[in-house]
Order: sequence, then C-alpha cells, then structure tokens
Amino acid sequence: MSNSIGHNLLHNNLLHSTVLEHQSKFNSSGIPANSLYQVASVNQAEGKSSVSTKFYGTSLNVRKPCLAVDKCRPIRFIPCAVLAMNPASEQLARKYNLEGNIELQVTVGPSNIGSVTEVNLQVFYESNSLLLHWGGIRDRKEKWVFPSRQPDGTRNYKNRALRTPFSHSGSHSFLKLEIDDPAIQAIEFLIFDEGQNKWIKNNGRNFHVKLPMKKELLQNISVPEDLVQVQAYLRWERKGKQMYSPEQEKEEYEAARFELLEEVAKGTSIEDLRAKLTRKSDGHETKGPSIHEINNKIPEELVQIQAYVRWEKAGKPNYSADQQLREFEEARKELQSELEKGVSLDEIRNKIVKGDIQTKVSDQLKKKRYFSAERIQRKKRDLMQLLNKHSSKTLDKMEISVETKASTAVELFIKAKEEQDGNSVVNKKTYKLADKELMVLVTKPAGKLRIYLATDFTEPVTLHWALSKRAGEWLVPSSSVLPPGSVSLDGAAETQLTRSYVADLPYQVQSLQIEVGDDNFVGMPFVLLSNGNWIKNKGSDFYIDFSYKSKQVQKDAGDGKGTAKALLDKTAEMESEAQKSFMHRFNIAVDLVEQAKDAGELGFAGILVWMRFMATRQLIWNKNYNVKPREISKAQDRLTDLLQSIYTSHPEYRELIRMIMSTVGRGGEGDVGQRIRDEILVIQRNNNCKGAMMEEWHQKLHNNTSPDDVIICQALMDYIKSDMDINVYWKTLNENGITKERLLSYDRAIHSEPNFRRDQRDGLLRDLGNYMRTLKAVHSGADLESAITNCMGYRSEGQGFMVGVQINPVSNLPSDFLELLNFVLEHVEDRNVEALLEGLLEARQEIRPLLSKSNDRLKDLLFLDIALESSVRTAIERGYEELNNAGPEKIMYFISLVLENLALSSDDNEDFLYCLKGWNEALGMSKSKSDHWALYAKSVLDRTRLSLASKADWYQRVLQPSAVYLGSRLSVDHWAVDIFTEEMIRAGSAAALSLLLNRLDPVLRKTANLGSWQVISPVEVVGYVAVVDELLTVQDKSYDRPTILVARHVKGEEEIPDSTVAVLTPDMPDVLSHVSVRARNGKVCFATCFDPNILAELQANEGKMLRLKPTSADVVYSEVEETELTDSSSAKLKEASPSSSITLVKKQFSGRYAITSEEFTNKMVGAKSRNIAYLKGKLPSWIGIPTSVALPFGVFEKVLSDNRNQAVAKKLLVLKKKLGEDEYSALREIRETVLQLEAPPQLVQELKTKMRSSGMPWPGDEGEQRWEQAWMAIKKVWASKWNERAYFSTRKVKLDHEYLCMAVLVQEVINADYAFVIHTTNPSTGDSSEIYAEVVKGLGETLVGAYPGRALSFVTKKSNLNAPQVLGYPSKPIGLFIRPSIIFRSDSNGEDLEGYAGAGLYDSVPMDEEEKVLLDYSSDPLIMDGNFRQSILSSIARAGHEIEELYGSPQDIEGVIKEGKLYVVQTRPQM
Repeated sequence: MSNSIGHNLLHNNLLHSTVLEHQSKFNSSGIPANSLYQVASVNQAEGKSSVSTKFYGTSLNVRKPCLAVDKCRPIRFIPCAVLAMNPASEQLARKYNLEGNIELQVTVGPSNIGSVTEVNLQVFYESNSLLLHWGGIRDRKEKWVFPSRQPDGTRNYKNRALRTPFSHSGSHSFLKLEIDDPAIQAIEFLIFDEGQNKWIKNNGRNFHVKLPMKKELLQNISVPEDLVQVQAYLRWERKGKQMYSPEQEKEEYEAARFELLEEVAKGTSIEDLRAKLTRKSDGHETKGPSIHEINNKIPEELVQIQAYVRWEKAGKPNYSADQQLREFEEARKELQSELEKGVSLDEIRNKIVKGDIQTKVSDQLKKKRYFSAERIQRKKRDLMQLLNKHSSKTLDKMEISVETKASTAVELFIKAKEEQDGNSVVNKKTYKLADKELMVLVTKPAGKLRIYLATDFTEPVTLHWALSKRAGEWLVPSSSVLPPGSVSLDGAAETQLTRSYVADLPYQVQSLQIEVGDDNFVGMPFVLLSNGNWIKNKGSDFYIDFSYKSKQVQKDAGDGKGTAKALLDKTAEMESEAQKSFMHRFNIAVDLVEQAKDAGELGFAGILVWMRFMATRQLIWNKNYNVKPREISKAQDRLTDLLQSIYTSHPEYRELIRMIMSTVGRGGEGDVGQRIRDEILVIQRNNNCKGAMMEEWHQKLHNNTSPDDVIICQALMDYIKSDMDINVYWKTLNENGITKERLLSYDRAIHSEPNFRRDQRDGLLRDLGNYMRTLKAVHSGADLESAITNCMGYRSEGQGFMVGVQINPVSNLPSDFLELLNFVLEHVEDRNVEALLEGLLEARQEIRPLLSKSNDRLKDLLFLDIALESSVRTAIERGYEELNNAGPEKIMYFISLVLENLALSSDDNEDFLYCLKGWNEALGMSKSKSDHWALYAKSVLDRTRLSLASKADWYQRVLQPSAVYLGSRLSVDHWAVDIFTEEMIRAGSAAALSLLLNRLDPVLRKTANLGSWQVISPVEVVGYVAVVDELLTVQDKSYDRPTILVARHVKGEEEIPDSTVAVLTPDMPDVLSHVSVRARNGKVCFATCFDPNILAELQANEGKMLRLKPTSADVVYSEVEETELTDSSSAKLKEASPSSSITLVKKQFSGRYAITSEEFTNKMVGAKSRNIAYLKGKLPSWIGIPTSVALPFGVFEKVLSDNRNQAVAKKLLVLKKKLGEDEYSALREIRETVLQLEAPPQLVQELKTKMRSSGMPWPGDEGEQRWEQAWMAIKKVWASKWNERAYFSTRKVKLDHEYLCMAVLVQEVINADYAFVIHTTNPSTGDSSEIYAEVVKGLGETLVGAYPGRALSFVTKKSNLNAPQVLGYPSKPIGLFIRPSIIFRSDSNGEDLEGYAGAGLYDSVPMDEEEKVLLDYSSDPLIMDGNFRQSILSSIARAGHEIEELYGSPQDIEGVIKEGKLYVVQTRPQM
C-alpha cells in the first residue's frame, strides 16, 4: 500500500456518512422470498451507492463518488427473515433424505456464547468413520473460507477445506459447529465416509446452509463509511499489507464493517470509535492528491500485470514481502516512464495485456500466492514400498541366441536356389502370413536378375504383380518377362504358382521363377490371391527391392559376444525392409520383440539399441515408399500394445521396456494418424497458405510423416512468435537435429523457407498449436502435455482439429490426480524448480501402484510416467542455477529428489532406496545441528556414487556390446556407437545425480574437516609420474625407475609393482585393506585424492619427477629437476628397490594329518594358528576365542604323493615347469588341478577325531555332501598358494616358492553382526598412543577383501578407551552373512616374516558360500544409536589394548561381534 493511503482513506470530505437500515422482507405467506437458508442481502433504498472500494497491488484505492456528496443515499443491510421451526429457540431446521436410506438433519440457531451461531448436524447412517468436509461462504463467493472457531480434531485439507470428524453413537453420528465470524454468511459441506471411501452429497452437489444475521445487528445502527475505510486499512496493515484482488478488497471492507457494527452493538459510541481509530491512524494522514496526479494515475491492474511480467521473466522466484513491494514500485516506475515519453494508457494496455495474462494474474491473486511458487503437500510414504528386486535372467554363456529351429520346406527350397545361382543374392525376404510362410529371393547370376517366390500354402496361389522403375509404382511387365501361363491385366499381371517337391522331405511348396532382363527396374510390387481372398503384407502391398545390397559386416563387428547375436543378425537382415517407412519398421519390431522374449535381457537390449539408432536418426526413416499416417499410427499401436503386455508379464525387463517405449510414439487406432493428413489442409485453408514451404511440408506429411514433423511445427510457431525472424526457425530446427540437408533428403523434400504475412499470425499460431496436439498424439508418447491429455481424457468438437475425437480418462486414477497434473503443467517452465520437482515426483508416486497391474490403458500410464521422469531430469538441469548460492541442505534435498526419480525407474532399486533413506537421515541430522551430519552425509554420498557406478556398469555390460555389434552390421557412425552407453546414461537421471554429488562433495569435506586427501601411508618420496587405469593391470610389472602411480581404480587386494614409491587414487580402499598394509610395510606413499581437479593436475604431470610430502591429512607435491636431487633423495630412491631374498625353511610332514590347538608349534603350523592358541586362557572372559584345530604343514604334499593322486601329481609337475618358463597362465591351471585331489581315508578319520574331541561339529554328520564341501574348501586354501597376487609377491622378494608350505587352520564360523580389524598403533600417523580400528556389518571379508566402499573407522586414545572418535561412517553397500559353518584359514610359513608381510596373500575359505546382503544403515544401531555405538567401539578398543599388553608390541587383530559378545579370531604383529 503506497503512502497515498492518507488522502485516499482519511480525507474526511470525500464521503458523507452512510446509514445502515435494517428491514425484513416477507412474501404474503410470511415465508422469505427465497429458500429457507437464504443469506442476508444487501440493498439500497434509492439506487446504488457511488462508493467503490478496491485493493490493487500494494495500495488501497477509493474511487471518488459519482454523485454530489449531499445527495449520497444510505446503504441498507436487509437480512432475509427465515422460517423458525422452533420459535422458542429461534432455530432453523431442515431434513434431507438421501440415497441409501441415509438421513441428515441440520439445525441452525444462536448459541449461549454471545454472538456465536450454532450449526448442529445429525446423520442417521451405520458408519463410525464420517468426516465433515466443509468451509464458510462470504459474499456469495464460491471459494471457501475457514472460520476461526473450529471443533476439536479439525484439520486443514490442502488449504481448500476443513475436515472434522463426527462423533458416533449407536446408529447415528453428530457434530456441532460454532460460527463467530460475522462475515460468514453460509457454510457449505460434503460428508465423507473415510472407511468406505464414499462421498455423501446433496443430489450430486454441496450442501449449502445459510446463516441468519446476528440478533445484536438487527437493530438500527449507523457506522460512518470513513471509519469503515480506516478499519479496513488497519486490517490490511495487520495482515502484512498483502496483495488483494478486487473481490478480496470487497471482502475486507465488509469484514471491517461488521467488526465496527459489533463494537457499536456492544455499546461503543461512534465518537469513541472514531477517537480510537483516529489515534491508530495518526501517522497516515496526508493531503489529498492533486487533479494532475489523479489524471495521470496508472491503473493498478496494469501495475499488477507489469509486475507479473517482470516476475515471469525472472523465473518466478519466491519474493519476500519487501521484495514484492519493491517489484510493484519498479513496475510502476517502468509504466510511468512510458507515460512520460508520451505513450498513452491505451497503448500501454495493448502492449502488455496479451493472451491469458489477465487470467494468470487473477489466479495468482485468488490463491494469495502472488510472487511465490506454489507447493504441493507430499504424502509420507514408506520408501521400501518402492522396492523392486526383479533381476533379469542371466545365462551362463554370455552369447545368447534365438532358438534354432529346423529349416522349413520353404527355407530349404530357397536355400537350394541360392546355391544354384552361385550365392549371388541381391535380396531375400521372409513374410509370416498367419501360420504360413512366403519367401522371396532375388539373385543376379551372370548379370541376369532372377526372382523366386515360394510358399507353403496348401490352397492354390496366384501372384498379382508388376514391376517398378520408382518405388511403389505398378508397371505391366512386358510379354518377354511373363512366365508361361501368365495373364496381362490393366496395370498388372497374374501368374499362378506351381507345386514343387523338396528333396528328402515329404512336404511340397508352391513356387514361381521370374527373370527380368531390364536393369532399369528397381523393384516388384505384388499381392497374392488364394481361395478368393486377397493376401497383403499387414494391410499393404508386398514390395521386393532389386537394388538392395547387404551391408558388409565391418571388421570390428566382433563375434557378438555378450549379445543376442542371432536376433541382432536377423535385425540387420530386416533393416532394408524397415527403411521403407515407420510402418514397416514398427511392424518388423513387433516380430523381433516376440523373439527377444526368448533371448531375455540381452534380447531386449538389442531391440533398444536398434530403436535408439532409429530415434537418433542413425537409420533411414523413409526410402522410396508412400504410406498413410494412419498406417504408421496403427503399426505403432501394435508395437506399444505388445510392449505393454510384456511390461506386465515380464517385470524383470521393465526398465528396458520403458527405454524402448521412450523411442516410440503412442500411435493409435482409428483415424488419429489420418488426421495428420486432413488437418494440414485445414491449416492451409483457414490461413490461405497453400503454396511454397507449407505445400512442400503438406506433401511430406501425406507421403510419410515422422517425429521430425513435431519439430518442424514447433519451428514454425517459434518463427511466427518472433515476428517472422527466419533465424529463429532455423535455430529451433538445428537445435533438434534437423539441418537443411535433412529437409532436402525427404522423399518429398522441403526446399523453401516459411514466408508468412503478419496478418496471418494469430490464425497460424492457433491452428499450428492445435495441429501440434495431433502430431504429438502419434509421434510423442512421452511428451508431457500429450501424455497427461491421454490419461485424463479430452473431447474436441470444433475448428477442424481433432473434431469428434474423444479420449476417455484412464479409470481408477487416484483422487486429486487431475489437480496434481494441472499443478505440474502450470509450473513446468518455472526457473525455480523445487516445487515442480515435488509435483512431478508426487505424480509418479501416485500412479506407481497402477503400473504393476494389468490395464488396457497401461501404455498411456507408462508414457505419462516416462514423461514425468524425463521432466524431472530437464527440471534439474534447469535448476542448477538455483543451487549456485544454496546451502548443503538444499543440495541434499535435490539429491534426494533425483535419487527418488532414479529409484522409481529402476528394476533393481534396493541400493538406491537405502541411499535415499541415508539422505533423508542426513537431512534430519543437518536440521537438528548434529555434530556428525557432514561426516555421515559424506558416507551416504560415497555410497551413492558406488550405486551410480554399478548402474553405469550395468548399462555398459548389457547395452554396449549390442551397440557395437549391431552398429557395425548397420554401418552406424562410429562416434554414435562409441558414446551409445554414455548417451543412454545422460538421457536419464543418473548423470544429473552425479553432477549434484560433485557439487556437494567439497562442501561436505570442508564442513567435516576432511580435506582433499586421505593419507593411508604417509611416506615422503620422489619419483616419476605414471598414469594407469587400474592398479591390478600393472601389479606384476617392474618399473625401471622410481615411479609415482596415479591409478584411477584400486580395489584393495592388489600388489604394488616393483619400484613404485607412491600410489595415488580417487578410489577409497580401506585403510586396513591388503594394498594399504602392503604400502605401509613397503614404505610406499599411499593416498586417496577426493578432489578431481587436484587429480587432473597430477595426471597432467605424467613423465615428470615430483616430490610428495604427505601429512596425516594432505599431500603437498612439487616438481623436481634431476640435477636438484640431494643425496638424501637419492638414498630414498634406492630404498625403493626390491628387498633382498628371504630364506624359507621347507616344512616336512609330521606324520599327523590333524592336530588340536594344544599341539600347535612352529614346526607344525604358522604364526596365525600359534597366536590364536597363545591367547587361550590369557584374556579376560568377555573376550571370546574360537575353538581351533589344524591340518599341519606337509599334509598337502603327503596327499599329493598318495597313490590315488598320481595323475594329479604328474600334471602339476608339467604345469610348474611351464610356470618356471614364465607362462603365467599356468597359475590358473595349477589351481584347477589341485582341486582334483582325493582325500586319503586316514586324513578324513584324523580330522573327524580332532574336531569332535575339541567340541567342534563334524561336517560329515550332516551327510557325505557336507564333507565334500569341506574337503573342497581345504583344497581351495592349498590352491591359493598359486594365486597371482601371492605368486608375484613372493617373486618380488625372491622368496623360493617351492619352499612355501601351507597349513590349514580350522575354526567354527561365527555368524557375525559386525567384524573388525584393529591396529594398536595408528597406521596413518604412527602414533602409538592411539588405537585405530575399522568395523563392517557382517563378516570381515568385506573389510579385508576387494569389496567397494569404506568401513566405519575410529580412533581411541589409550588413555581414554571409552571415548572413541568416529573418523568416517560406512559406505560399503554389501554385507556378507553365512549359516553356522566351518571356515578353513590359510596359515603358511611365508607370513609375518622379518621384512616381509605375507598376511592376506592366501585365501580363507568357508565351507558354505556367504550370502551377499545390501545394507540399510538407517536401521543399524551402530550408526543410528550413539550409546550403542560408543559401547561397541569402546569394547573393540579395550580388546585391542588387552592383546597389545599381553604381547608387549603393536598388534594387527581381527575379530567379530555377535549379539554384543566380542570374539578375537586372529592376531599378528602390526607391520
């Protein structure tokens, strides 16, 4: 409200006081003129008052009276009298008899509480779950208002209504409302039975109950109008100077009037009222406006429109109240500036009032949401209800082929003709005709064109045929070409097929041979006639192309490994036919999709690749063939119907089916496609534009419409909107992949540019907009507006577009779904996208239950869901700017929204859902100001990245091989093949999610004080930079100079190559993983770099010599010139050279196959077994030690020498010799050979005895198969002596591999809740006063093995073991769990040697396979319960301290937690 309020409101001579005159009007019978509940009406004694009040924008404006002041007439408020059913209580009553024997009674009357009106409702109906859905009515407006006094239990329903529960007693329900707002003239309501989801209405409409005027106001009261204006101003100020529409202004004035009337009714005098109000408004009195100001005042409605235009241009940001005021003043200044330039108000109005702008402004004012984005209220849902665990069928063999069937008689006949003509095949086609088959072969032996037809029809078949010099043309063949017995007709010939027998088969075929001498013919159109019926190719003529040449398979096509090769080969063979038109392609796709079901996941991947190549214009859309749009539409309909059916019947392939559908339009039966032809004529006729470009486009549309037409139509509209700027036309085309060359390549080329007149503008925009709907109905199934229209239904009846088309709404859609979709459409172009994202995802959640049910309109729902999914991605991309200055909470919220979108579209989404739960938890921690929120969020971010990487791997594994093979077969551009998978990922939400994670990562690292590095082994080194993709690929390499490896991928189990002085990686192996231990033991610098920019700088230094100076949390690097190397640096370089040879003592067989822990000695077992035996009885009772037995040294060699294993022993000798000659492939063969060993009976008996005597279960007690499982596990431990990692590690230190002996430690498996590894000296800092430990959920293999993600890590001061400090929360997605079982652990004589740590090189193998379980940390007490976490981590630290004290030296300890009990399974000296 502007400062002019004083001279608008408080200038007392503007208006004379008016008088309220109360009268009662009855008809002759004493009954009110209108209904029983008629609202009090406002009348005037002598004509209407000249007073008009309006709130516009930010000012309250009072129009000057049109009558002389002394002639103003009083306003009379004349309440309508009502029939009093109960005169004693002055109550009104009414009874409603409704459907279903429901009776409703309503009584209205005064309450005992002052001026409160009481409304009592009684419903006679057997239900205890009734709700009143209600609101108040002011001034006859439809929009409900909410009374201030509301019964208990009332809740606000979407800001549209109140919902109040009825009280229930016996067979009826009752409710009392008390209305004390004098401005409310009536209440409206419906009754909702929540239990039965049933609405109770008044003949299909709302119940409407009018309220009587208050008794106190039925006396003659006079309130001056100027006081009403002041009271209205004060109300407006109290409410924060809101933006009011004209209707709201009037409501405010009436509310102000009633407030003053009540004051007077209570006894307040007019003088006291005036004094009170004048005091309140003292600061607002000003002089009235000058005549000049009045004449030049800009109407407030124009200011509102200008402000709205400014707001739209700014991207509809959310403005504060102050910003709103500033915006209005800026809009006013802009318009005032125009006036000062001499522009008239009418000219301004014509300039800015365009289209539906006034409606938009009015809607904003009604919603009271001006200058702010609306938000929908999202429902709370259990995320796990979104769980999809459909896993695609994977076959053992990577190459999947379509089932090979026995050749048919027709196929054998044609094959024989191929061989007869020297395989000079020009074209070959197979047509399926119901249960029959037709094959056509075109050959060219010795330059002579020859056509063979063969079919297995039993009835006689006649060929009705012609030849073509242009595709589709029918020319009568010359007599020299006609086979014997042919008949020439007008425009065609007819020839009957003859019967032919196939050698070695009892079947016969009908066949025909035609020889064509003239090379000018390009093809042959034909149809068949049999038994009086014409037989066509899916409704069209058959056509065989003479000019087709099979594309040669490129050399890089490969062997199709990892694909459904047979299906792809058939696809490639059918491509020439598919190129004729979209009708042909979609019909062929139907046949191929049926076969893809047999090939499983890779079959549908092949279909997707083919259709994606088509959609991206890598394949020809139309080639010398005319087809009606309705035939394209019908073919699309067949294909999408089939895909809809497979989506329902094969849930494991839904993600692929969705992606295939996104490449296809919706199609449609009937004349939806034909309208493309008809309606372009309407546009040309309506707008007199029948020549040039529009005629060329018309011819293209008639010949072969395609998705390009949607873009052409949009380009034309953009061109017209830009005031006929031809550059805009080309910009729209080019941005969507249509160049001038492509326009010229159509069979009906478009040569001309559009050239319209300005007087055609409005008509063309209207008609092209309508036509776009028709085009999208066929070509753009996943277009949002089109998809919404198809689901919600529509009917069109005029103007020549979609005339008579009626699409019914999809049944069983959620309530309020239309409102939700309208919200999406209203905000789909907002720059501030948060509210839009919420609406899009809420819509996806609402229809999700319907997508898993069979429905004849399922494909419409699928296209809608695909469109909503795509809109989330485009909105996020548009919303990046919104996040530029956003805090971490908003970025995390956006991440959660995109992750939800990804989960809703994925077949196997369990990991995504656990990540989403993690983000929701992180948001809650951030809002509650938890100390650890950033550390926890970082772990969720890391896990989300792993989940995205897994998704990308799936795309690469499933799609890329098919893209490479089929792309080669179809000669697709190499660049399109190379980036196929990348572009598929970019087309979804995964790429957008990755960008958001990259934006948040540095924020979290800074907040959690993580820095850009995690230093695992802080060793200062100098070396030459070498960049590798995977550390695994170079682990057996020896560099010829000190090398700093920058490795993109490090899993955790690799060896570090010789002469490597540092390994830097963006991967996150655990600090206690094998490679981490190796790095620390070998004095190799090892660190994870979280900052991609730093990593890129390091990679850019490849070949240069750098010095690395790590601290516990950072790595500083600088370039070093060789001449600058100091002696100390040289010394360090020398230290990087391999260690000298380590000597092993070969162990001998002791004569015993098995021993108990009491018999463990250094001659019998390794350090692992001895250490665990040493702990027994020496630790506090709260630390458990598992029972152990062992197969001692020499048992493997003894078993190998047993007579029953002679063949194995001989084979091993040969393989060892190959290995000695550096044939490393022998390692795998050796391991496989070891697994062929048979167990001597004495070994079985001794092991059984020792295990039973130690209280361990004997596997054989559960059956022979269980013993065989145990025996296989023992052999796998022995075979691990020859795994690659161990072999190259021993070679590096020149350890004699033949002298390495393997004992096997046997223990019961503890099915752990958690597993841990402790280093009693902090390995990252070398601080001996700190204990460092890592913890994982489940078995410890995920901690020490190559499982992605990080463990929970913590440190504890030995001086305060009860105060563990968490360094990082877990991001490992996988946990391992196992049934009660036995584990066989490697225990060699090559572990824990002086100067060489061989621990972790060899395998420990459980008898049973572990189960991999995706972990939900949001329900894990170790993460979510601080007290539980403190208890568990403290007990782990105390156990480590106890063992270190026992040994008197730093220890490397492994253990588990089971139901709160701690067990130590092994310990060794910390290296």
